[in-house]
Amino acid sequence: MSHATDILIRNACLYDGTPNPPKQQDVAIRGDKIEAIGTLDAWSADVVIDAEGLALAPGFIDVHTHDDIELIRNPGMLSKLSQGITTVVVGNCGISAAPVAVTDTVPDPLNLLGRADEFCFPTLAAYRQAFEKAQPALNAAFLVGHTALRAQVMDRLDRPASNEEIAQMRDMLTLALKQGAKGMSTGLAYQSAFHAPSQEIDALSALLAEYDALYTTHLRTEFDGILDAMDEAFATGKKAGVPVIISHLKCAGKANWGRSTEVLAHLQSAQAHQHVGCDCYPYSASSSTLDLGQVTTDFEIFITWSDPHPHMAGQTLQSIADSWQCSLLEAAERLQPAGAVYHGMDEQDVQNIIRFPKSMIGSDGLPCDPSPHPRLWGSFPRVLGHYARDKGLLPMALAVHKMTGLSAQEFMLHGRGQVKPGYQADLVLFDPVRIRDKASFIEPKQASDGILKVWVNGQLSYENFQQPTLTGLRAGQFLQHTGKQA
Repeated sequence: MSHATDILIRNACLYDGTPNPPKQQDVAIRGDKIEAIGTLDAWSADVVIDAEGLALAPGFIDVHTHDDIELIRNPGMLSKLSQGITTVVVGNCGISAAPVAVTDTVPDPLNLLGRADEFCFPTLAAYRQAFEKAQPALNAAFLVGHTALRAQVMDRLDRPASNEEIAQMRDMLTLALKQGAKGMSTGLAYQSAFHAPSQEIDALSALLAEYDALYTTHLRTEFDGILDAMDEAFATGKKAGVPVIISHLKCAGKANWGRSTEVLAHLQSAQAHQHVGCDCYPYSASSSTLDLGQVTTDFEIFITWSDPHPHMAGQTLQSIADSWQCSLLEAAERLQPAGAVYHGMDEQDVQNIIRFPKSMIGSDGLPCDPSPHPRLWGSFPRVLGHYARDKGLLPMALAVHKMTGLSAQEFMLHGRGQVKPGYQADLVLFDPVRIRDKASFIEPKQASDGILKVWVNGQLSYENFQQPTLTGLRAGQFLQHTGKQA
């Protein structure tokens, strides 16, 4: 019996978002949902695409982004759509655009998200209103940043919060959770949160369980003391009775190189007793604000921006110090506030963490950087092309699972992350032979090869045959948290 639908994708090599091997299937889309999967020979559609030799997967979910304000500033989101990303999680590392209303300066590292005049969201509801007015091309789920809360109630951030300040933060967090936040994030390595003791975090995370929300954390350290920092995160989750996700798991600093086996074993032992997950990005260099505590001669530090010396962006800290005839630390002090890329990880550790069955993929890109880390534009195709296909580090199906089904499960993104009837039609059509990242440290703003079409909620939002093109159809949705079950 014939059946008419809106879009019919025939003969695709379908990666369904699970770790299972792909199958050749047809997929039908009606409206914003997947209508059917299988051998749909008798079906017809307004749009029929022959995907012979191509792969079809759920739209990729970038679980670690700092796109909070970028979604409103540049709603086309080419850097993400061109990777096949259809959903982003914002508000990571303790920094979120809401609830924040800034009157003067933006404290580090909130300044990674934007300028003072762009922080105008005193509640999550205000942010959502601006998001829906901008109508971005991507779906977004929202975490509330602990540092953002601190910045709203404290006169200075280099101390623990008082009981009264904690009470104010609890009120703000409760309101955000009621308005649809997925949970709370911390960035305890940053000076703006480092002085917050575990008790401060526990007092806030105690609110999460009532909303089936989760706790994500940029650990207090990713250097020598990483195991203790992981234990602190596990204890926070256990006390609160909520899932824990460790952000951008890594072994940072030369003294830590080679410890990934130990770190992953530590994570696995915790997983036997509680819900713990992690995300990672596929590069051996990190990127953030220029931190004087991380200035070292052990590895290269590349300056991405500097407020007092903008012309120094795009050079190494060593070359800047040489030109100024001063020490590395003096040069870093003169550049402040500034951003940097730190080539501080070992490639084998990066590969071990990517290969770990329960690690999700996140880009951790910084859209405001004039010379951003290439992960902003290249992370997801890099995993699929460089690591899965070329290096054989992991099966393509597992790589897709780490950026779709696993991510949707960990972040409770119901009806997304798999290709199933009734699920949202967030889909990416890619060429498994051609897919590769083109973004480099020298030329970071480059669309990847091999991502051919991207649908967000059934709307074709991006295609790349002759050249990367935004279609102008922007169908992103604010993904309100609804707990463990939709």
